[in-house]
Amino acid sequence: MSYPVNPDIAHLNAPPVAQVQEWIDQYKGNAPMIDLSQAVPGYPPHDDLKAALVSLADDAGVFGYGAIEGEPEFRHVYAEHVSQLYGCDIAADQVLISSGCNQAFIFAAMGLAKAGDAVLLPEPSYFNHSSSLAMLGITAIGVAGDPARQFLPDVASFEQAITPQTRAIALVSPNNPTGTLYPADLLNDLFRLCQRHDLALIIDETYRDFCDLDVSRPHGLFDHPDWADTVIQLYSFSKSYCLPGYRLGAVVAGVGMIAELAKITDNIQICAPRIGQKALSRMLPQLAQWRLENQTEIAARRDAFRTAFAALPEWSITSDGCYFGFVRHPYPDRNSAEVAAALMRQTGVLTIPGGFFGAEYEDHLRFAFANADSAAIASLPDRLSKLSF
Repeated sequence: MSYPVNPDIAHLNAPPVAQVQEWIDQYKGNAPMIDLSQAVPGYPPHDDLKAALVSLADDAGVFGYGAIEGEPEFRHVYAEHVSQLYGCDIAADQVLISSGCNQAFIFAAMGLAKAGDAVLLPEPSYFNHSSSLAMLGITAIGVAGDPARQFLPDVASFEQAITPQTRAIALVSPNNPTGTLYPADLLNDLFRLCQRHDLALIIDETYRDFCDLDVSRPHGLFDHPDWADTVIQLYSFSKSYCLPGYRLGAVVAGVGMIAELAKITDNIQICAPRIGQKALSRMLPQLAQWRLENQTEIAARRDAFRTAFAALPEWSITSDGCYFGFVRHPYPDRNSAEVAAALMRQTGVLTIPGGFFGAEYEDHLRFAFANADSAAIASLPDRLSKLSF
């Protein structure tokens, strides 16, 4: 091409999931492929939710533009849901509906920071967060977690990384790629740190519905009477409701921040897709038992994952939980992309290279075990033991 490309875009890597999917055609084995790469639900939406989506497909009310911040009824229903989950009082005007959680993160980043500012990310970090910041000209500063503590970060390390340009700390809990749920006391410490330095605490809770069964609520950040001055919570409806193609996410923040994010929404998309919002307005309160059943199923898949790797002594699970296992591979002379490509080519198991989550994690692969049933996971020892270089 003869015209220049924005260097902030040109310097980005190709989309990671698309990169690994290019390896699929290289597999010539007879056993079915097991896709443990992109985190997608390994089961369909609830039948009643599917029926609601179908019934709305020719509803004249969904063809036009919707409210910028989201369908009013859906904002109310979701605010009620969050309030019940956390034992707090979230209002509808503290909710904005986005087109997926990745967009919600970009909105939050744009609402807080300009080119040249910085956001702190715990490492290993979700690759779309760092690349989203890079394309906006915002510096992503990594703060390494402790492998001995399932990569949980140290609050003092965050404080040392703060500069005059820092605008926020952004994290994913439960984490992607490690699966680790941030303890409530750690989140409270990060909240206080952000308060002291006038920073926002962005918390992406895409996987919160898959916490351990004994977790009554993911955290207590909304207990703080002044939470809205600091916390920006993000969420995705893709995993819990099996609707990744409908592109729905949510932001919970102070009313003033929601108003700022609405300006961004109007310029980028005007409104989030309406059919999914209207269907979930009807169905979200009715799917509590179904979500619990799925949470139980994912817990069983995690148990199957642990059992599988117990039979692979050369491999070691560094961290796991909710949707993911972050696993150290036994090939120190190979980078993670080489190992992942060979694993797909030779055994039909597709994973994400650890190096995609930070240069220090070339000795790891991320397995999205929630994608596969327990029988498929149980076949991993046989498959992985056949990998050779």
